[in-house]
This record gives sequence, structure tokens and C-alpha cells, in this order.
Amino acid sequence: MRGIPRSGTGRRSVIALVVALLTCVFVGVPAASAHGTIVSPRTRAYQCWQDWGNQHTNPAMQQQDPMCYQAFQANADTMWNWMSALRDGLKGNFQGATPDGQLCSNALSRNNSLNTPGPWRTSTIGANFSMHLYDQASHGADYFRVYVSKNGFDPTTQRLGWGNLDFITQTGRYAPAKDITFDVKTSGYTGHHVVFTIWQASHQDQTYMWCSDVVFG
Repeated sequence: MRGIPRSGTGRRSVIALVVALLTCVFVGVPAASAHGTIVSPRTRAYQCWQDWGNQHTNPAMQQQDPMCYQAFQANADTMWNWMSALRDGLKGNFQGATPDGQLCSNALSRNNSLNTPGPWRTSTIGANFSMHLYDQASHGADYFRVYVSKNGFDPTTQRLGWGNLDFITQTGRYAPAKDITFDVKTSGYTGHHVVFTIWQASHQDQTYMWCSDVVFG
């Protein structure tokens, strides 16, 4: 029979060739998770990845950063895919499609640990601050919506719901870019709050939602 060689060496050569061909086919395909997140002030998943991604097996995380520890234990993919907290086809019905208590996970079950109340690490910001989106795929934005948790809401003991939020601003459209920054103006907030951000990406109806823990200084 002619075709695939019968010798061990020949078979290995054919397998290597197949692998090489498949590599050529897939090397140019972008990863499905290549999107983005708010990197300043850091979202919960991004903070965990940035602080612990290179040492996620370090036992010190349990004591030093218990919220990231519980998140890694629940599903490490939450951190490895910090850039892919998206849902398709919401058509702007953010509140109707996202139950109270599931805002920080964008109602994604794999990211449910991000909804857990507790001592999440915070970023210190002023009343007026800048937000920075890093987007690996340069999708651009139809708009961003920014909210801040109300005075009296305690992120260490309460899950975030829509009734816990003050709407701050909605931006205009942004052209595709890896880095998008915009300014946010607030007043009257002190202490630990959650900045809740919705990113409506421009390339299709994809919605991202995140929680960033902040201290207004």
C-alpha cells in the first residue's frame, strides 16, 4: 500500500507535517479572548491577574489578598481571561439582562466570584479621575457608561445591585484603538466605593461590565 509510510520514523514525519500545517492554519486567527478591560482604576479580575498571575500558586495570596484567592480557587479562568468579560446581543437592555448581585461578573457564571463582597484591593482616586481602557483587539466604543456606588453601600459586605448605583456619565463614540482614556467628574464621595463601567463595543453588539474598587482620597 502506498501513501503513509509504515515505519516509525515515517509516521512521526507525517504527524510532524500535519502539526506544522495546522499551526500555519491557526497562527493567524485571533484568540477569542482577545478583547480588553479597564486597567485604571483596575477591575477586579485585572487586579488579580496583575498582582498574582505570575505567582498564582503562592500560598501567601490567601492571607495577603483573600478576594483574589477565592476567585482563583473558584475558577482561575476568571483571571486568565480578564479581557473577555463580554456578552453578545443585549441591545442596550443592560439592567433587564443583568440581575442584581451579578453586575461585577457581567452575569457570567464563570466569573461569579467577582460578585463576592469582601476586602478587594482598591485604587486611590480623586473626585475627578481618568479611566483607561486597554483593548487588545482595538474594537473602539459606541460609548462607555460610568456609575459609582452610592454613599452608604459597603462593598465589603454587599453584592452590587442597580439600586446601589449613581449614574455619573455616558461618553460619546471612540474610534478603534488599543488604548482609550476619558475623564470622569464626580463629587461628594469618600472612602471605599465601586466604579461600575459598561463598555459597548463598536464592532458588534458586545457588552462588557466591570467593577473597579476605589478609595476616593
